[in-house]
Order: sequence, then structure tokens, then C-alpha cells
Amino acid sequence: MRWMGRRQSDNVEDVRGTTSRRMVGGGIGTLIIVLLVWLLGGDPQQLLQNMPESNTATVQTQPRSTEENQMAQFVGVVLAETEDVWNTIFQQSGQTYQEPKLVLYTDAIQSACGYGSAATGPFYCPPDQKVYIDLSFFEELKHDFQAPGDFAIAYVISHEIGHHVQNLMGITDQIDAMRGRISEAEYNQYSVALELQADFLAGVWAHYAERMHNILESGDLEEALNAASAVGDDRIQKRTQGYVVPDAFTHGSSKQRQYWFKKGFQTGDLKQGDTFSEMGL
Repeated sequence: MRWMGRRQSDNVEDVRGTTSRRMVGGGIGTLIIVLLVWLLGGDPQQLLQNMPESNTATVQTQPRSTEENQMAQFVGVVLAETEDVWNTIFQQSGQTYQEPKLVLYTDAIQSACGYGSAATGPFYCPPDQKVYIDLSFFEELKHDFQAPGDFAIAYVISHEIGHHVQNLMGITDQIDAMRGRISEAEYNQYSVALELQADFLAGVWAHYAERMHNILESGDLEEALNAASAVGDDRIQKRTQGYVVPDAFTHGSSKQRQYWFKKGFQTGDLKQGDTFSEMGL
């Protein structure tokens, strides 16, 4: 992917290698007060319970390597490319695209959707409209999933941005409203269709990013399709448990994920992305 020297998004929140510690009261001053209360025969526990909690400023806990910083720059460029494409598409339909934030974190983070960790992989949280990514996932994508390449990474990012587009379009809320009203098995099918549509939207992004900025290099499309296949539920289940259970799919099979990304890339037509109808829902 041609990305060096391109604009980086201003919507990246970089908290890599930091931790936010919850303290009580005023830090060191509070500790002195607690010690004095204890020496005077008072109950420090009661004092602590009555003090308000506050978060200290984030503290740097881990250094950042040159390679990781370059990866962060690449992520910023891809996010900027998604902003250019989706701003244009929304404007053409008379709407305003609300640009999401992308949070780079290390190991674990608290989001509006709850506690997230590197083990869960990249995720989008609709309530705070943020994408959360631990950059270590891309090393895992390369080595464990055998899906190397910068456009494989771009596919993952654009898939998560696809979820943001679904959220803005109201599709996410429509699916969430079905929870509890239909069976768990049927709801899971809708959830899979939602994920496949995000793959389609990632393909739509790639279609217009290439037309607008000529970003693709030889082999880029194959990298994205390989990544889509590598994170298919059947491939993951086969690798982790040795057998495939289609009813337990959460994102779709390798073939489905490749199909929908490729369809989005080839057509660039949002009307072609009704994954729900094509799954008979």
C-alpha cells in the first residue's frame, strides 16, 4: 500500500504503554492523613470510604519501539483514508459523516462497552464510537494467522470502521433491538450477517480509496483476501479446536468473508451489501 508521506488522522488516541491508576483523594497527601488518623487511634478505613475516587494522570509504563511507532503511523494514515472515503460517500447522500476515534492501547483498556484486552483483538464500541486496537494483534495476524502485509492490516482497520458506518446508519441498533425477541441461534445469524456486511464495507472503502488516491500496489488485494480468509470462523475453529461448528460462527466462514470484501471492492455500491437478505434473514 502506498502510504508513506500521506496525511495521518487527527482522530488517533495513543495510550500505548500507559496505565491509568485509580487513587483515592489526593494521592500522597491522603496517605499522610490516613497515617495520622491511624496513629491517633482512628479508623482509616472509614476515612477512605468517605473520600471521593479520582483517576490519576496516565503513567508511561512501557517504551515504544521504532517499528511499533511506524505501525502506529501507518494506522493513522489508513484511518485518514477511511475518513476521506466515508466523508465523500456521506456527503454525496446529503449526510454528515461523524469521524470515529481510534484508540491505540497496550494489553488492556476500559471502553464504554466494558473491559477490552489484546486477546479479544481489535473491536468497535458503538456507545463511544471508538475503535480499539492493540498493535500486537498485527504481529499475531502475520505470524499466527499467516496473513502478512500492510493491506492485511488495512483490511482489519477498515472492517472496524465498517462497524462505525453501520452504527451511523442505524443498522447496529436495529440488530441490537432483536436481542431477546428472537432465539439465540437466530440472533447469532443476524450477528454474522452484520460482521459480513462490515467486510463488504471494508471492500467499498478499498474501492474508493484506490479510485481517489491510487493507494494499491501489486499484491495488496491478495493480502486483504488472505487476511479475510485467515480470520474466518471455520479456519479459527479448525486451528484452535480441530473441528468446525458452523452454528457457533460469529463472523462468518473464510469463503464468506472473502466473498463480501471482494464484492464491496469490485462494485463500490452500497446497495449491493445486503448480507441479511442473502443469508435468508
